[in-house]
Amino acid sequence: MRSGQRVAVIAGTCAAVVSVLGFGAYSLLGGGDGEPEDGSNVAATSDGAGEDVDAGPPSAEEVLETSGAFLDAWAAGDAQAAAELTDDPEAAAAALAALVEEAAVSELTVTPEAPTGETVGFAVAAVVAYQEEEAVDPADWDYTSELTVTRDGDTGEPVVDWEPSVLHPDLAEGQSIVTGPVDELPPVEVLDAAGNELTAEDHPTLAPILEDLRERYAEQSGGSAGAATRIVDAEGETVEQLLALAEPTAGQVPTTIDPALQAAAEAAVADKSSASVVAIQPSTGAIQAIANAPADGFNTALEGSYAPGSTFKIVTASLLIDEGLASAGAPHPCPQYFEVGGWRFQNLDEFEIEGGTFADSFARSCNTAFISQAPELSDDALGNQARDAFGLGLTWQVGTTSMDGAVPTQSDAQMAASLIGQGGVRMNPMTMASVSATVRNGGFLQPYLVPQDFDNREFATADGLSAGTAEELRGLMNRTAANGTAAEAMAGIGGAVGAKTGSAEVDGQEKPNAWFTAYRDDLAVAAVVPDSGHGGSNAGPVVADVLRAAP
Repeated sequence: MRSGQRVAVIAGTCAAVVSVLGFGAYSLLGGGDGEPEDGSNVAATSDGAGEDVDAGPPSAEEVLETSGAFLDAWAAGDAQAAAELTDDPEAAAAALAALVEEAAVSELTVTPEAPTGETVGFAVAAVVAYQEEEAVDPADWDYTSELTVTRDGDTGEPVVDWEPSVLHPDLAEGQSIVTGPVDELPPVEVLDAAGNELTAEDHPTLAPILEDLRERYAEQSGGSAGAATRIVDAEGETVEQLLALAEPTAGQVPTTIDPALQAAAEAAVADKSSASVVAIQPSTGAIQAIANAPADGFNTALEGSYAPGSTFKIVTASLLIDEGLASAGAPHPCPQYFEVGGWRFQNLDEFEIEGGTFADSFARSCNTAFISQAPELSDDALGNQARDAFGLGLTWQVGTTSMDGAVPTQSDAQMAASLIGQGGVRMNPMTMASVSATVRNGGFLQPYLVPQDFDNREFATADGLSAGTAEELRGLMNRTAANGTAAEAMAGIGGAVGAKTGSAEVDGQEKPNAWFTAYRDDLAVAAVVPDSGHGGSNAGPVVADVLRAAP
């Protein structure tokens, strides 16, 4: 029994009932010698010898005495003694003990009614004290039930016919009574950056993220699941609520979602059969918008794992600059073809740039300008650069489920393909928005959806870019936005801007996946539109719409 629990017994209840009804042992048994008048209620033992066993229905006195003894023992908190007065002591003992241990009954009085044949009704007045929740006050719990006295088939003794319904009239076989939280988790409100609730009804595209946040942060949210006394089945599922102790109260989980940008992101992908977009604030790493189409589809925006195509040339460019293999204003080869590891790589429409600079190649997204440098690089150089300068491939504590980029070590043709965002490189709009954010900010800040101080989790860190490399990358992306492959999509967008397009080929797919990543002032955005074609004309408008929504 739990510490501090009290059991109240109505002293002499059953004796009082006997006195009021005027029953006496002698009159109930008939003759003064205690023998039955016709022997109809006596049966021989199984071996035909020894004591006789009474097989008839219990007498009125036996009903009173047996029911009274059972109810007194139960009210006194002696589950074992009460159980021994039933025809199933093991089941009865377990159920009666569970009423204290599992249902948290701390006080109990039982008041019987006059018997009706072998059946005795009774009223239960209990106090439920749920100790696990300090805010839950003890509550009165009153109900009525009944029991039936029968005769034990082996001993002939009167006993209570044990059924779960003796404990409570609505209790059935295989069920039990428990007191505890109404739900497994408290209700949780997920808030946007302005403090307004984000709901799946208003933002269907956020539905899986909101559900994950509610489950992940339920305990930290400050909410309460409430408490109630319930009948549950063998799996713990609620069959019936018997007593409400405390109503659930909603907790709150903050996010960095910007309402205006979220609306713009949702609108930007609304007419797409498949598309995803993410917006990040470069100065903080805060994720300000997430949208997927279809809204009820996979969360590609944060969990997707696609080859990013030429948008990844931002990372490769930083590596070539750091290795002294490229410089924006320096001459740089962009041939029609370049062969590595037995594979011949080419540019879109097999174009070439004669006498051009690295800035020319970047702005026009020349594949061979990057592939041609593969022989000068170690197999692990790109993966190291992605991790150390951009934080890609580290474990990001975003606040919800995410895929944080993968740049595996490869060799020969596969390593060369990785330089242009193919091969084994895998990204999503969140990671590619982070790449643009890193360039704009000059250093890597791990993207996050839930503020770090809400749960004090540890963010991933990386060395970031040197000041010179960051400045050179901003120049390359700005030129691409002004008069390169991103110019059409970025037309009319003012401020400090930079962009990069990408088209990633996929085996068995008719059209490439379109990619686009860009920044404008303190906002970086990336989008993918699978199986659609060129990045500038398909993913570019999605990103541009979100950038234009920034104040």
